[in-house]
Parts: sequence; structure tokens; C-alpha cells
Amino acid sequence: MTLIRPTSEATDAGDPTRRPGAGRAVAVLVLAVLAVAIPLFGPSAALHGTGEVAAPGAGGVALLRAVLFAALCVPLGELFVGLLVRSVPDAPPDVPRSWAPWAAAAGFLAALGLASVVATGNLVPHSLSEINVGGLYESRDGKLALLEVNAFLVAGLCARSARPAAQVWPLAAVVVAEALRAHPPTQLSPLTGSGLTLVHLTCAALWAGGLLRVLRTLRRWGPAEPGAALLGLYARVAAVLLAAITATGVWSSLRRMPPGTILEQLTDTAYGRTLLAKVLLVAVVAALALWARIRLHRAPASLTACAPARAEVVALGLVVVVSGLLTALPLPIRW
Repeated sequence: MTLIRPTSEATDAGDPTRRPGAGRAVAVLVLAVLAVAIPLFGPSAALHGTGEVAAPGAGGVALLRAVLFAALCVPLGELFVGLLVRSVPDAPPDVPRSWAPWAAAAGFLAALGLASVVATGNLVPHSLSEINVGGLYESRDGKLALLEVNAFLVAGLCARSARPAAQVWPLAAVVVAEALRAHPPTQLSPLTGSGLTLVHLTCAALWAGGLLRVLRTLRRWGPAEPGAALLGLYARVAAVLLAAITATGVWSSLRRMPPGTILEQLTDTAYGRTLLAKVLLVAVVAALALWARIRLHRAPASLTACAPARAEVVALGLVVVVSGLLTALPLPIRW
């Protein structure tokens, strides 16, 4: 298996009616529709039969949160892989174009939309007159929402500057803001919860965004030995990231759903059902990562591991979408 695209002549010879890239375009379209559909229609499906009621506009909030998470993954992954490339012997200087400016723009719009919801008392605004911008400075959630808007704006400017690595600081501010937002002071041990979310979100962004950047880099480099070395280096770090994600995820779940009630809440609450779906998706991702690692170990000079790695990055994208949905659902009850 190689990463070189077949030429148009070879494609025409095998199938004169086949259009290069048509299948890939359809797959991207299907994934895009699915990424939008899960947050928008997920709340009603997750809440069915639970007796719980979601906040107004939960589907829209889930979609905006998923976009925000994805906007974090892309630039952090690029910075992470940029460090890995420096450790690859004889690495080609040719690297794919950065998607960080586009990600920052998407994150800015998503953060702006979320801030507008906070400015109307966590309700969906129907007109500009309903948005109380000044009120954002009067609440903790409002200040965190403004911080995220400004941080994505600064990150976009840094991504377009001569020192794109500087965007790590505003992106770190977004991660901290998300960690604090997810655990208000009224919760039990909010600083512990924020710390767990901080580690969980950071590792998840590096894992998902890093794999996307690695695959884009391998596509640019072609079937050369540095490509296999980069994939192997990423796989070793990803194993540590997976361990950290698993540990912080389990700990956070136990804090919100005590061991004596977790099995019941996984099936009887919207949060538990969505969490269970996320766990299953992460298990699939871990299996694909193991498959890619085995392939890479058997043939370190080839890039046959790219096939499961591509499936892995798609599954990680679904994990990001489900994570956005998880933030918009009612928290489970501590019985």
C-alpha cells in the first residue's frame, strides 16, 4: 500500500467511467452530515424515556461545542506533530499547509455562538436585542465565554503570523476555560474536576489532531522511510495519551456517577447513554490504533498501517462530536 494517488491514465484504464476522488467526496459529505446530525438530533434520542428535560437549544449548543472541540484539535495536533517531525531522521522539508487559521475561524464563530447563549441566560437568542453583551462580564460563565472568543481570535492571528507556534498560549487558555466551565464552584471538589478535564481534553486534542496531521504529512511525503518513522513515533506517544485519557475519563465518570449507581445510570440517563456510546467509540479507536501498531511492527519500512489509521481518525472525529453532545445534556443525579 502506498500514499501515492493513481494517475488519471491508470484510473481510466481500469474503469473508464470512474471519476477519481468521487468516492472520497461522497464519504466526506456523509461524514459531514453525520457530524451535524448527531448533535442536533442526539439530545432527543438520548433523553427518550428517561424523564429528563434538556435545556432549550441543546442540539445547537452540542453542535457549537463539537465545532469548538474540533477547532482545538486541529492546531494543537499540528504543533504536536511539528515537534515529532524534528525527531525524524532525514525528514523531508515539504509539509502540508496548515489548517490552523481555518480552525481558529471556526472556533471563534462557535465560541461567539456559545457566548450569545450565555448572554441570554442560557437560552437561545432569537434576535440581537435579546443578547446582553454587558451581562457577560457579570457572571463566571460569561467571562469564560468571552475568554474563549478572544483566545480563538488571538490564535488565528498567531497562526497567520511569522511565529505560528505562539498560538499554543491562546489555545491553552481555551482548554483552561473549558475545564473551568465544566465544573462550576457549586460542584463537589470543582478544582479536581477541572484538573481532570484539563488533562483529558488536552490529551484528546493531541491524539485526534495529531493523527490527522500525521496522515496529511504522510500523504505529502509518500512511501518513504521517514513517513514510517513519523507514524511509529506518533504511535508511541499516542499510547501514553490513550492511557491518560482513559484514566481521567474513568475518574471523572466515577465522580459524577458513583460506583453503586453507574450501571443503572448508563442506561437510564441521557448523560449515561451518551457516555456509554463515547466509551464504545473510544474502544473502537483503541482497537484500530492497536491494529495499526501491529501492522507497523510487522513491516516498519512500509505504510500499510495507514489504512487502520485513516479509520481511526474518522472514529476520533465521531468521538469529538459525541463529546460535544455530552456537554449539552443534563448531568446525572448523585444518588
